Amino acid sequence: MVVMALVVSGATQYTRLPVFVGMTLFVGYLKYPASKRDALRDNYFPWYDIVLAFASLGVFFYYAIEQKRIIQMANRIGTTQIVLGIIGILLLVELCRRSTGIPLIVVVGLFTVYGAWWLTNNNPKTALRNLIYNLFYNLNCGIFSSPITVCASFIVLFIILGSFLEKTGIGTFFVDLANSIAGASVGGPAKVAVISSALEGMYSGSSVANTVGSGSITIPTMKRVGYKPEFAAAVEAAASTGGQIMPPIMGAAAFLMAEITGIPYASIVVAAILPAVLYFTGIFLMVHFEGKRLGLKGLPKDSIPHFFRLLAKSGYLLIPVIVLVICMNYFTAGMSACFAILFSLIISLIGRDKHDLVRTIGLPLIPLATLVILWQVLKIDTGTSVFVAMVVAVLCSFLTRSAILSPRLVAEGLQGGAGSSIGVAVACAMAGIISGVVSMTALGTTLVAVIVPLAQKSIFLALFCTMLACIVLGMGVPTTANYVIMATITAPILIKMGIPLLAAHMFVFYFGIVADITPPVALAAYAGSAIAKSDPMKTGINATKLAIAAFIVPYIFAYSPALLFENISGWWEVAQICISALLGIFAIAASLNGFLYKKIHPVLRIVLAIGGLGMMIPGTLTDVAGLVLVAAVIAYQKISAKKHGGPVVTA
Repeated sequence: MVVMALVVSGATQYTRLPVFVGMTLFVGYLKYPASKRDALRDNYFPWYDIVLAFASLGVFFYYAIEQKRIIQMANRIGTTQIVLGIIGILLLVELCRRSTGIPLIVVVGLFTVYGAWWLTNNNPKTALRNLIYNLFYNLNCGIFSSPITVCASFIVLFIILGSFLEKTGIGTFFVDLANSIAGASVGGPAKVAVISSALEGMYSGSSVANTVGSGSITIPTMKRVGYKPEFAAAVEAAASTGGQIMPPIMGAAAFLMAEITGIPYASIVVAAILPAVLYFTGIFLMVHFEGKRLGLKGLPKDSIPHFFRLLAKSGYLLIPVIVLVICMNYFTAGMSACFAILFSLIISLIGRDKHDLVRTIGLPLIPLATLVILWQVLKIDTGTSVFVAMVVAVLCSFLTRSAILSPRLVAEGLQGGAGSSIGVAVACAMAGIISGVVSMTALGTTLVAVIVPLAQKSIFLALFCTMLACIVLGMGVPTTANYVIMATITAPILIKMGIPLLAAHMFVFYFGIVADITPPVALAAYAGSAIAKSDPMKTGINATKLAIAAFIVPYIFAYSPALLFENISGWWEVAQICISALLGIFAIAASLNGFLYKKIHPVLRIVLAIGGLGMMIPGTLTDVAGLVLVAAVIAYQKISAKKHGGPVVTA
């Protein structure tokens, strides 16, 4: 509420951001205990956590109150400011340990040590003062730079939106929708997991949370129909991780990309469509071929909901997502999220008893009419109108017990959104420290000087090194923080090599995401293996295999941005790219699985992979060559299977 009041009153960033971070740390220390032992005790707050929580308020509120004097001091801050800055950074690091884990702290620590060493060599007398100033008080770099700005302005609102969407039951709707589409087909439960996790991961913004949330339902079902535990867990982990590249929401990092690159969010969403389709098509096909290989069947038809009946009954749950997409074309990302939250509250007023017209139709119209009157008739500013309409919607929830969201669930949605925001905000603040070190030192220039000459010899080698850096730095690091790190360090190098701005940032974005399923850390795969009771390493290897498109597609759009719908000459080129890329991922999926109409010979698997890669690379010559190879293998497989009396199924 304090943050909202400051935003509405037009507070400067020097006031708003310290208050936001201070409040985040205050709530964070009350939410995340120092040890597992403390977590086992309900409503237990150790005295030291209370001290740390109020110390966070004191340090960051001091900056907000004294911001004018600190601005005048610039990098000539005194001993008091230096001490408070050190305390503030240490408080942030400790909460990062509790909420995010050790890996991010290690990365930030190494960068901070490098920054201190660089400053000491250049000016040892003022090294500490300059380091603390740049990391804690400078809004152009450090804790309060663009990552935390975007988090406070956009990301928190989208996390709250995701929490409200979850409370309306849209997650269950997505599972039912996926069941109606693919539940009865070969290996149906695994296909349901792919579709539903893609849709849920789109707004959850966390591969681990999505794996745990939807995986608790989908993984046991996959195991029951015959999938091996490590494969079932891998399917859920790979699909949940890919939800962060699924338009139109794409998790939180997409908004950071829009802020860092200056590219409109709508353009990023459009560019992400085909790569996302290829990613999930690849997983879907791998699941299909595995189901055929094992001879698995789908779910009983009587247990599967009818698609159109389901849409007629619960399709209104999609209204907030549709509103969000429409509003993104006319308003800022933050305001669009507010509109979507408002409509999630409005549809929650729809009564479960469809015969009660007053509750089904009347109540949802009250906040909608309030919005129209305030915004269009009385010409009150958009933000205030939306906020008042939200309050009216919450008050209307007290008038009926049959609404989807009761006042208690509204409070739980706000609580869940706020709780989920803490980890993201802390990660963004920590990532800002890395960005600050790169900005105040010559690290970026040094890396460019080392890698660009390498790229002159082999662009592929430079891209490969960048991929490894993204995966290694992304192990155990939240996606938002990983993207900021790579966008600060490696994306400028790719741009210097001649790769277009959007393609460079999408490249590091993709490989930062797949770190969640790449061994040895593979957090999402580990989360899935815990549910499936499978071997974590085998699960991670299977998830990496399933997500093969994520390891191929970024190289393709780095070489040819046409895959991102950039520099397209006409609709025919778009159609050619879409068709050839989908056929290519089909061939690669069959090659990796080793089964099409029957078991594929190892040599033919290599031919399929080469043909598939050729079709995924934009260009008529490569498309034709790839199509010939793939068609030849498919024809041979079909003829051979018929000759030997049908497909050969191997366990």
